[in-house]
Amino acid sequence: MKPVNLHVLAEMSASQRAALLRRSEADLSGFLDKVAPIIEAVRREGDAALARFGRDLDGAKGLTEAGLQVTPAEFDEAFTLVAPEIIEAIRFGIANIRAFHQVQAPEAMWLKEIRPGAFAGDRFTPIRSVALYVPRGKGSFPSVTMMTAVPAVVAGVPELAIFTPPAPDGRVDAATLVAARLAGVETVYKAGGAQAVAAAAYGTQTVRRALKIVGPGSPWVVAAKRLLAGVIDPGLPAGPSEAIILADATVHGGLAALDLLIEAEHGPDSSAWLVTHSRRVVDEALAALPGHWAQMTPQRVAFSNAVLSGPSGGIVLTGSVQESHDFINAYAPEHLEILSTAPFEHLGRITEAAEVLLGVHTPVSIANFGLGPNAVLPTSGGARTWGPLSVSDFVKRSSVGYVTAAAYPAFADQAGKLAVYEGFSSHALAVSARRDAYLDPKAP
Repeated sequence: MKPVNLHVLAEMSASQRAALLRRSEADLSGFLDKVAPIIEAVRREGDAALARFGRDLDGAKGLTEAGLQVTPAEFDEAFTLVAPEIIEAIRFGIANIRAFHQVQAPEAMWLKEIRPGAFAGDRFTPIRSVALYVPRGKGSFPSVTMMTAVPAVVAGVPELAIFTPPAPDGRVDAATLVAARLAGVETVYKAGGAQAVAAAAYGTQTVRRALKIVGPGSPWVVAAKRLLAGVIDPGLPAGPSEAIILADATVHGGLAALDLLIEAEHGPDSSAWLVTHSRRVVDEALAALPGHWAQMTPQRVAFSNAVLSGPSGGIVLTGSVQESHDFINAYAPEHLEILSTAPFEHLGRITEAAEVLLGVHTPVSIANFGLGPNAVLPTSGGARTWGPLSVSDFVKRSSVGYVTAAAYPAFADQAGKLAVYEGFSSHALAVSARRDAYLDPKAP
């Protein structure tokens, strides 16, 4: 086991502090060149390339062009392969996620009377087709299926398809299929990585082209989304997992260490930090970690140890509570836990976090598996301008305006003045006496 990083901010230079803020997907130069030929192959060859990459890159040796889409029989079988208690947990999570997103959904249209007889508002309609990406490389994620599919169904998207990498036996994770059907999505493609993004963007003989793709993924997926941003809407920036655990002096460091491991176990490309101004919390966390690791599987121990001993994880000891807040705002994490007996005292001072979980009874685990708010979140500092995946990501907004005959003259007069000032003669002509003649043919 490698030692866990301990960074004392007071002893670090400005450049060293800046290095703590970097993410694994910040530099995609090593992936862009590798992703480009995959994208081009899918664009040219369609299903043949998807099946080949499934065999070569995902190790699904028996995957064929004919087997790229999950069949109804495979969906039915999935319910016999998943334990009843897991199906119950999926139902529980979907019910909570649906309840949250139904409240979040915008009204279909609103209009406000801006001035007497003049109305303006917004109209919301679902995006016609959206691809939902569900990763699998370092685990199975029915929870991601729940988080992406439920708000899309609530939004009323008519064409939904899930893309997820096949296992070596050519199958899709059974719990993912259970979650998909229970959420309301019956189209699932056995494709992952850059090839899945390309298939969603261009379409193939089997895959229907989508207008947008959402869901978290590896740097390969992030790189493909970046290259294809002009072809398909790549959605919010959702890369490898990242979390900050803020712990003040009111909690035990062992608890902070327990939650520090949650996102760190996703994979070595994750980011996970314990941020505290308390040396006692640091010492307790370091002392507790070996015991926590002893209760985990070897693979997850290896992943989390790689993160906490690498460039994107560990413990940050600050000089004060305010310095802790400042570090978090500079980092803009995907997940933020505030471990404190008075978490709301910290909340008002932190503005840059995609998800904020308050108190000792709200670990990331509960949020990831069905508290209700969406757990597909912006990474790599995206929380500065993006929010969590929501119903809004699956609808588009149109402005609506309506001016009555009684209100028209005042608006035409003012618009005409500005049109003349800006030099747009057609704008001005459209609200001039020429229009009046068409509106009232009997007028002189």
